[in-house]
Amino acid sequence: MSNARGLIMPMPHRKGIQLTMNFVRNLMTALILCWLPLAAHADQNIPDQYPASLLYSKPIEVIPNVWTSIGATAPPDYDNAGHNNNLSFLVTGDGVIVINGGGSYGLAQALHAEIRNITDQPVKLVIDENGQGHAMLGNCYWAEQGVTILAHEDAAGEFKKSGHQILESARDRLKDRADKTCVKAPDETFSDRKDVSLGSMKVEVLHLGPAHSAGDTQVWLPGEKLVIAGDMAFHERLLPIFDDTDTASWVETWENEFEELGAVYVIPGHGHPTNMAQVRRYTHDYLVYLRGRIKEHIEAGGGLDKAFYVDQSPYRHLHTFDELATRNAGRVFQQMEFE
Repeated sequence: MSNARGLIMPMPHRKGIQLTMNFVRNLMTALILCWLPLAAHADQNIPDQYPASLLYSKPIEVIPNVWTSIGATAPPDYDNAGHNNNLSFLVTGDGVIVINGGGSYGLAQALHAEIRNITDQPVKLVIDENGQGHAMLGNCYWAEQGVTILAHEDAAGEFKKSGHQILESARDRLKDRADKTCVKAPDETFSDRKDVSLGSMKVEVLHLGPAHSAGDTQVWLPGEKLVIAGDMAFHERLLPIFDDTDTASWVETWENEFEELGAVYVIPGHGHPTNMAQVRRYTHDYLVYLRGRIKEHIEAGGGLDKAFYVDQSPYRHLHTFDELATRNAGRVFQQMEFE
């Protein structure tokens, strides 16, 4: 079920159970968030939506048996406990599959507590969406529970190389909220795709190609036409471009692989669950737009100093615009002047 602005609302169970108070609260929150892009400039300082938990928001059921806890659209900090990405899980009938280890031991533990409130099925697999801290720093909690952790081989390599630096940065930001957090590599890796079907669910773990960061992973449910996109797709916030992000390859992977899935439902790496049109607008279309502006700038003989200020006003309403827009432009310039 979606509204005019593309947000997927949490759905009641198939058997017609009346809407609960939690559903109504989630619905009202989503409706309010729908209006945010209409503002002249986004205010990303939205208070914690679930103060009783380290999680930024209480998990919602996107479609039956597919749940996600939506992270803040602001950068990770102490107030949001580093929960600024989506932490999802699948209740398969024969166990639970978690997508993202979480940004700390405490966040993983808090997510597990919510899972136990929803089902008595054990967590059997954790899938890390990439090698960043918000995907892997909770691995040590899941390892303590005896859960197998899976990631793409490139994501595992990135975490092995940078994990201790990532951990120190998290400790600086989160302070006591990083307690017991450690560096724990995945137990298993894959290269292109891996079938992890469980219970009643056909589940495919995919690496469709280069995108936002090393080893970006998507979880595809072909029966439900739902993709948990990881950082392939962003919604409601400006995406960050890293030094090693190949924006040309990201666009190519999107057009040739990601769109070809034919997903009806998309849980992006950041932002509310939605549809393909919305994540295309804020991910693919933004990359194409920015690369076009930088191309014009280079062809006019412009240098790096002015590239930072190319027009990105159509995306000014997005959260994190102030933090990321100029930096993104500079990084794209440095890529494109050698293409």
